[in-house]
Amino acid sequence: MTLRPAMPGIHKRDDIGKGPPAFLGYGFRPFFFLAGFAGIFGVVLWLASISGAITLPSAFAPSLWHAHEMLFGFVTAAIAGFLLTAIPSWTGRPPVRGAMLGGLVLLWIAGRLAVATSAIIGTGTAAVIDLAFLAALLLVVVRELVAAKNRRNLPMAAALFVLLIANGLMHADVLSLDVVTGSGWRLGFIVATLLVVLIGGRIIPNFTANWLTRQGGSGSAPAPFGWIDKATLVATALALTAWITIPGTIAAVLLGAIAAFANAIRLTRWCGWRTRRDPLLFVLHVGYAWVPVALVLLALSQANDLVPESAAVHALGAGVFGTMIAAVMTRATLGHTGRPLRAGSSTVALYVLITIAAVARVGATLWLNAADGLLDVSGAAWTGAFVLFIGVYGSALLRPRSDGKPG
Repeated sequence: MTLRPAMPGIHKRDDIGKGPPAFLGYGFRPFFFLAGFAGIFGVVLWLASISGAITLPSAFAPSLWHAHEMLFGFVTAAIAGFLLTAIPSWTGRPPVRGAMLGGLVLLWIAGRLAVATSAIIGTGTAAVIDLAFLAALLLVVVRELVAAKNRRNLPMAAALFVLLIANGLMHADVLSLDVVTGSGWRLGFIVATLLVVLIGGRIIPNFTANWLTRQGGSGSAPAPFGWIDKATLVATALALTAWITIPGTIAAVLLGAIAAFANAIRLTRWCGWRTRRDPLLFVLHVGYAWVPVALVLLALSQANDLVPESAAVHALGAGVFGTMIAAVMTRATLGHTGRPLRAGSSTVALYVLITIAAVARVGATLWLNAADGLLDVSGAAWTGAFVLFIGVYGSALLRPRSDGKPG
């Protein structure tokens, strides 16, 4: 499950310049750009809302709006960009581009506006508009995989379907329907985490092995995908399922601890310490390291009252999702726009800011006496990171490749 350009022969040189604008030429372009903006506004507007500086005309309470938009705005935009870019490599089919891609973009934007103004347009109307994006994306992904008879990657379609259900549950909660409070965002967190464990477990050791080979010399290499990886996937799925179905039980605590240990062992098998000279690669290992941290916090939060559940939730949201999304978006943008896979000083600063934001956000849940200050630090660092992403990578996403190739 690597991000690679579409297979040779799909595009012809004569077609260059006759197709849609560069922005709508490949899925990563609009959706990574939108993910960057969603990362900024999902935090800035929430902080302004809880401080009383603004009042959003949303039927969602400020914290619930924030959780919804970080999951179904920020995270789903990044997932859409990844999938729509990876699918041509998986299937050999042309990328989704032009009017169809533009339609998906408009549905995503409409969903953000609908949720933000749901107190005005009505919660039911907002739900229909917002759910339309994931439904349309699911149909597009299924169409591409089925047309290519690509069964191996159908789990990606299943993940989108569960995300659609999770989003529906959040709207049902706001509509005061008979659903378990909080089940929607928890289910969304579960799906996003499992995608990181699944996809990250493929691309991180693969990228690491390739990089180490290019460096030459001897030394340890990432272990190939094997039974430990499969067991880790199962353990993580069980731990997260227990969190939503039997929270606070001994079984849930033990499963969380086992999953944390399994993911930590898995991470050490990828030789991440050997990649510290390449920030573009090392940050992927840093992002995955948040997975066992979050699972430990999740187990502890169910075992006692000393660790709040929000510590685990923000270790996942800011730590795992934030870092991995920033890492994948920067790397994929460089690779798919014909630029060298090299992190400049601004990109390194972006990674540092994301890490500061995640540590401070988790710290704010654990150190209540300093919560306000740490929340401000986290918000400023997070916003700064994605402002940097837009500033450094925005032009590459908006403009054609400098080498004239499609992508």
